[in-house]
Amino acid sequence: MGLSAGLMSSRRLGRELGRQLVWGLFFAGILTAWGLLFVMQPGLDLPAGWQDLGADYLTSLCRSTAGTAGYAPVLAMWALMALAMMAPTTVPALKTYTDLAHAGAASASGLAALIGGYLLVWLGFSAVGAAAQVLLSGFGLIDPLGRSTAAFLNAGLLATAGAYQFSRLKQACLTSCQSPMMFFMAHWQPGAAGAFGMGLRLGAVCLGCCWALMLLAFVAGTMNLAFMGLAMALMAIEKMPVIGRTLTVPVGLALLAGAVLTVFFALPIMN
Repeated sequence: MGLSAGLMSSRRLGRELGRQLVWGLFFAGILTAWGLLFVMQPGLDLPAGWQDLGADYLTSLCRSTAGTAGYAPVLAMWALMALAMMAPTTVPALKTYTDLAHAGAASASGLAALIGGYLLVWLGFSAVGAAAQVLLSGFGLIDPLGRSTAAFLNAGLLATAGAYQFSRLKQACLTSCQSPMMFFMAHWQPGAAGAFGMGLRLGAVCLGCCWALMLLAFVAGTMNLAFMGLAMALMAIEKMPVIGRTLTVPVGLALLAGAVLTVFFALPIMN
């Protein structure tokens, strides 16, 4: 009896250590993404010796236009941006999943698979965002900092994001993000394969909630760290069950007002 209890205790300890390892790698990945995005900032003076770490290559990704840099480097930048901005916003959902581990429902491999499925969805979004940036750059509508140079494009993006705040799809996705326990109860699938599937679904729900806000990177600049930080904080707070519900309307109105002001200030220039 004592040996059996000891084995069960050892297994529980092993599972807990495995989950903690996954959490550690998850947060290390986020910090690494922010660090790389900082290193890639245009105009950053790097200390001597950083060339050996490949820093010159990283900075070169953002020191030329998207059209001349090519698709692969821009995709790498978008993938890092998605990891840095969106991964932190899903911590409550991941915490809910690990809480289920105490009842024997979740595991370290399941947590890793859940994260993998979630990030795969945002990698797909990054592929589309990078393609859009390269295309717009080719038409001269995006500057080297990934910022729109056309007032009509800025106004359109702001108006789209603002109007989407009031859409039924936004509300449905946001409700799921604000209630991760209900999400897992409704879509639970056992095992690592099931967790991967839930990760894909969770990523799709998160994408449905945040895609329009993410596209505002073209307004502020895709390499604007201040925008990334503020947008990440906004999307994370919006997913909170109580305070998040109070943000949707004000944010939507502010974005629509921004679209109107963008058009208003652009009219004298166009005339």
